[in-house]
Amino acid sequence: MPIPSRAALVDHLVRTRIAGDVATPRDNNLSHYRKLANGDRHYWLGLELGDRWRDEQDVLAVMAERCGVVDDPGHRAGQDTIDPELTVDGLERMAARLRKAAAGRERVLFATGHPGALLDVHSRTAAALRAAGCEIVRIPGGLTADEGYVVQFADVAVFERGASLWHTHSPEPMRAILAALSTPPDLVVADHGWAGCAGQHGVDAMGYADSNDPALFLAEAEGTLQVTVPLDDHVVDPRFYEPMTAYLLDAAGLSA
Repeated sequence: MPIPSRAALVDHLVRTRIAGDVATPRDNNLSHYRKLANGDRHYWLGLELGDRWRDEQDVLAVMAERCGVVDDPGHRAGQDTIDPELTVDGLERMAARLRKAAAGRERVLFATGHPGALLDVHSRTAAALRAAGCEIVRIPGGLTADEGYVVQFADVAVFERGASLWHTHSPEPMRAILAALSTPPDLVVADHGWAGCAGQHGVDAMGYADSNDPALFLAEAEGTLQVTVPLDDHVVDPRFYEPMTAYLLDAAGLSA
């Protein structure tokens, strides 16, 4: 995979709708911001937000700043956006932390609630860190959560039920992993409740997040997460993420 320039990556993100005019509609975004502000823990993604984000307009302001959604509270329906420049900024912050992990040969855990889209992104990053001397954390066998199993596939922890890998926002699979490990990871790279739960437990954690998943952006704003990268976390073809992953690994010095 050729390494794209920053400008070429921005163009690719917009063309494939990983960023730019994304598929997630404005009313869905605002609904999720409102539910988070109203205390619906499904939208807290394993974080403890207390009473700090009770005003959905405060949530919108953070999402406009850190994700690039439209900042006009009067815009209630139709198209919403992710700023591709913010996506690349997030990738570069993530790359800096991955570089540190490689230099320190840290123990790193990867996990995803989006196995149909982001599994290869995480798996390729794990392989690059292993080649650099890091230990990729192997989760214990037999873990259960949410009436399913927590398993590892291609170095990435995922949630399995009924012989299928499931999309999940739940923090419970990560909670099960952390409870079972004798020593916590030095770093978690994940998304959804997997990332939020790890950060809430005091583990260095980074995550990818969509425009309708505000909790991880709030967590980065508060310092609970190291990095949150804004993107559409399930575009029509998972191969669309390949140039993004190539850029990330190159920026981290891991593109051997």
